[in-house]
Amino acid sequence: MRLACAACLLLVLSALPALSQDRAWGWSTYGMPGLIDMPSAIPGADGDLGFTSSHFVDQTRHTLSFQIGPRLTGAFRYALLYGISPGADGVLVDFRFDRSFSVQYLIAPETDRFPAIAVGLNDFLGTGVYASEYLVASRTLSPRVRVTAGLGWGRLAGVGSFANPLGFLGEDWRTRPTNDVGFGGEVELGAWFRGPAALFGGVEWRAGDRLTLAAEYSSDAYPAESPYVFDRRWPVNLGLRYALTDRWTLGAQYLYGSELGLQVTYRLNPTEPRWPSGLDAAPPLVRGADAQAAATWGSPGAVEGRTRRALAAQGITLHGLVLTGSTARVEIENPTWPAAAQALGRTARALTGTLPPGITRFDIVLIARGLPVTTATIARADLEELEFAFDNAWTMQARTPLADPGPGTQPLDGVYPRFTWDVAPYLNPVLFDPDAPLRADLGVDVSLAFEPAPGLRFSALVRQPVLGNLDQSTRASTSVLPHVRSDAWLYDKADTAVTRLTGAWTFRPADGWYGRVTAGLLEPMFGGVSAEVLWYPQGSRLALGAEIAHVAQRDYDQLFGFRDYRVTTGHLSAYVDMGRGYQAQLDVGRYLAGDWGATLALDRRFQNGWSVGAFATLTDVPFDTFGEGSFDKGIRLTIPVGWVSGQATQDESALVIRPVLRDGGARLDVDGRLYETIRGANGAEVSDGWGRFWR
Repeated sequence: MRLACAACLLLVLSALPALSQDRAWGWSTYGMPGLIDMPSAIPGADGDLGFTSSHFVDQTRHTLSFQIGPRLTGAFRYALLYGISPGADGVLVDFRFDRSFSVQYLIAPETDRFPAIAVGLNDFLGTGVYASEYLVASRTLSPRVRVTAGLGWGRLAGVGSFANPLGFLGEDWRTRPTNDVGFGGEVELGAWFRGPAALFGGVEWRAGDRLTLAAEYSSDAYPAESPYVFDRRWPVNLGLRYALTDRWTLGAQYLYGSELGLQVTYRLNPTEPRWPSGLDAAPPLVRGADAQAAATWGSPGAVEGRTRRALAAQGITLHGLVLTGSTARVEIENPTWPAAAQALGRTARALTGTLPPGITRFDIVLIARGLPVTTATIARADLEELEFAFDNAWTMQARTPLADPGPGTQPLDGVYPRFTWDVAPYLNPVLFDPDAPLRADLGVDVSLAFEPAPGLRFSALVRQPVLGNLDQSTRASTSVLPHVRSDAWLYDKADTAVTRLTGAWTFRPADGWYGRVTAGLLEPMFGGVSAEVLWYPQGSRLALGAEIAHVAQRDYDQLFGFRDYRVTTGHLSAYVDMGRGYQAQLDVGRYLAGDWGATLALDRRFQNGWSVGAFATLTDVPFDTFGEGSFDKGIRLTIPVGWVSGQATQDESALVIRPVLRDGGARLDVDGRLYETIRGANGAEVSDGWGRFWR
């Protein structure tokens, strides 16, 4: 009977007149596309990244969400819960930090005939406080009205529940198993969509361009909070949202007949920079060969000097220059432009004004860490023809072959040896300490680098904290594994720290092959020797690598002493560019604590340098031995500085969010790993960013 009601409700939504719109109007208190406390089926815009903070009674939820693809939404949630009862005995927990993940998939987008339909999982990888599953449908009736109806299990089956409509699949679908999460972090597949179900739904009304009102019927009985924390009087919630800007939204709710709630949401999209056209200086104009014929070109040294200065004005370093007949081989290093194709385009245009008119072909070689990676062959005539042509980027791409560059030429005089240094502020946040959810240090980084020859690099990074509270942590590790990461709080107490002091040699043993050997103080916690080899053919979407390292644990003061712990660690790695910015990486091998296993990472990279991804590691360490969280996992986020400032720069800010830092699955952090060093200059990446060639 209840299944029939749910089917009828879906048919009613299908029968309603629709105006299809493919973007959510708001986000729930859980930081996912939704009404107020309940989910909706229509996702945000592809690539949307947001932070939601909501509060009512004695619980606050902070959620980071990401529209992974047009149909897939993911979220990580950190909740501060006061006075909840985790069980039926009514015993209250005074305070609890709770970490959870949610995911929602759009099964079918909204059309003229059918509503949008989505399926979702809440708290599928946490402690189970919010554990629930749902099937939801949403229908846009007009530019201002949208209705939603859904069927929920688990926590979303607390009000008006009935026998599971999926009970026909078997007896075990009719009863939901006891939620025994242990240390948390385990995937409870056996509980998904099991047990009783209940209906929920609501309506949204856009009262104006900025104001949205919502009303919903909630099927969440708040069993751990009511009546212990608040008095839940009825299942109806009312709310409003007001968009202060296109990114900031404030919300207020009247919840369950007894409580007021507040919410703030900040959302951005990496594809929508603050400075859409950038603040880059204009590129040089193409100078025709005919106009150059009467110029006095002088000696080869004069040509080299002109080219060096012209490229330096574009933020590009001339590494090598050889003129042979009508061809110039020009090796460049690109420390400025996020897209290698943009560096190629500016270099080619500059060369039309610095090389003799008899040079009709430019073989421009991209150099990374002293290694030639890709050659782009560009005809001077094509530059002259296409500079102002319609669709000139794609036409130029079709005429520009990319190839393996072969061995590098002799660097120009004055390129090596070279010494660089930098002084910059740093912010080092540490999240989710149960004694203080947010700790951070602010200080100064001093970085030094000396390169006596191509591929040979000596570098150091010295860190001086100025203010912060990382040194106030007193939470000692309870790990039964070697403390390869869980003693991080002791390293955070260091004053002036030498976080890295290394010598590295990178080389090309053969076409498509790259190698690296690094020795010294490799990272804040370990020093030793690391060797790596990478197979990454020109233009390939697949790369394979192997790395091995023998390291010793450093003293807590992060100077030059070592502790007794030694380990040999290493991995076999596969890197796959799946297209449209999606990247996958699989690492299989031995980790710092001596455990064996594998790490799978999935990232979405945007052409402007943004990257959002997630990773998970499973090793032979049992979940109960690993401890809280059961296994290593997290979210990683890279924000390009140029996206914020509008200036051309390769600087970026990277953040890794781990629900908990333990010792199992911990990997060595070595600067200059080959795939990330080479990737930006490889032909596949150059092709993906070719739209910026004329920028």
